[in-house]
Amino acid sequence: MTKRLLASIHDVSPRFERQVDQLAERIDRRLGAARFAMLVVPDHWDQSPLAVDKPFQARLRNWADAGVEMFLHGWKHLDDAPASFRQKHMTAGEGEFAALDEAEATARLRRGRAVVEDAIGRPVAGFIAPAWLYSPGALAAIRAEGFALAEDHMKVWRPGDGRVLTRGPVITWASRSPGRIRSSLFFARVARIGLSPLANVRVAVHPGDTGVPALLDSIDATLVRLGHGRVAARYADLNG
Repeated sequence: MTKRLLASIHDVSPRFERQVDQLAERIDRRLGAARFAMLVVPDHWDQSPLAVDKPFQARLRNWADAGVEMFLHGWKHLDDAPASFRQKHMTAGEGEFAALDEAEATARLRRGRAVVEDAIGRPVAGFIAPAWLYSPGALAAIRAEGFALAEDHMKVWRPGDGRVLTRGPVITWASRSPGRIRSSLFFARVARIGLSPLANVRVAVHPGDTGVPALLDSIDATLVRLGHGRVAARYADLNG
């Protein structure tokens, strides 16, 4: 049985170009060149439009040409629904697709897909919602729009037929507060051992991680430990 490690960089946007570079270089050193996915936000917080940033478009296309998988990751990442407990305390208001109806989700998916695919010159690999949160309308929309793959905290699946391709919690880190930093460091330390029997393990990093040295050390330790005896794989490999 082939054991796989799937790594991804979230919130890829011109707004975080420096941080994305740091994370890409870090993963390259540990897993080999271009053995990861990028989750691209077309207009992060309505403040960083990819559609008008030709140099960053060219960088994305170069990464895609090198083999990096490119996923659509919302439209703006920001949840503009009325504030809820989840928004305030769990996602910092960034669960954009957590409360959308199908019509609005479809509109954002189509607009975002067009921007990202124009930049990379090929179809996106799939759709992954900001904060991994999907409303029923969002789930219906990604299925109707024919996205090949989707992911949440606990699984990767094919929206078209609903087939689950792998299960298990994604290992990720949080940098918003000292408490979240401590808890994510603890989870990563436990997960490096506890998830090692799984056939497929997922690791997700974010631009904010680059500002906390302890998180970067934990990311390195996780990639090294879980990369041992595993193939640094693409999400598309799960279909094989």
